[in-house]
Amino acid sequence: MTKLLFICSRNEIRSLTAERLFDGSPRFQARSAGTQPQARVRVTEGLIGWADVIFAMEKSHVAKLRERFPEALAGKPLVCLRIPDDFEFMQLELVEALSAALTGQLAGWPE
Repeated sequence: MTKLLFICSRNEIRSLTAERLFDGSPRFQARSAGTQPQARVRVTEGLIGWADVIFAMEKSHVAKLRERFPEALAGKPLVCLRIPDDFEFMQLELVEALSAALTGQLAGWPE
């Protein structure tokens, strides 16, 4: 099972929605976290170590991860999905944007 970690700022909308898309998946296990101190779940070195692939919503998230966790990220795929903070949790347009961005990254998803 491939372990996916989704990162946004507060872990309330984008990354949490992405995590929920994989509930019950036989191929993927997903978790989510945020980069800000007030995030619902804050990203840690342990979460990065757990993940097989890390997806950040914005370039700023990629930069923060690389700055804070350079050693934990060594050799680990880190992908920027370029999903703006313009949505509500589980909003149809957000689900569609995530699905479109992830389909190219995760061959055969969804199944």
